[in-house]
Amino acid sequence: MFRCGIAYNRCRWILPLLLLFAIIFDIIAIAATSGWVEDENAQTHYASMWNQCRGRNDNWDCKSLMEYPWAQAVAALMILGLFFLIVAFIISCPALCCSVNISLLPVIGALLIIAVILQVIALIIYPVKFNELIYEGHYFYTWAYGFGWGATLLMIGCSVLFCCLPNYEDEITGLAKTKYIYNSA
Repeated sequence: MFRCGIAYNRCRWILPLLLLFAIIFDIIAIAATSGWVEDENAQTHYASMWNQCRGRNDNWDCKSLMEYPWAQAVAALMILGLFFLIVAFIISCPALCCSVNISLLPVIGALLIIAVILQVIALIIYPVKFNELIYEGHYFYTWAYGFGWGATLLMIGCSVLFCCLPNYEDEITGLAKTKYIYNSA
């Protein structure tokens, strides 16, 4: 006989794991020195969240972007978003993995929503201001900028799940009877 059902009590380990991946993606995006943006040929100009470099081969002239208020705002918003994400991860581990604490799940969802708002603002400000102040041709946004969006998308999905999980308290704690999607009897 083949039975297919959802085991919520086993699935509860997945959310903290997804938050851990979001933290890793965020750290990669924030710490990337190879750049968030590079010119068309990736030979004369690239810029990360922290600085921009011009030159060729081994002859690079790098300047800090932190002299611009918009770059300071982007850095502050990304770091604050990472902070809220780490706090949500720390709270989610005991709330879901050790024992189920349903009352903490909306708090985690709210922290993730705050982190998403901060990071979406930062990830929109950066290309707009970069194009206004530094743009000199055709540029591509690199994998490091993509990791920032990847972390943000993971946080959006996790925030929705954390806000919806209190509706499934019995399933998570294992008190409800398993509902089978398919039963070949």
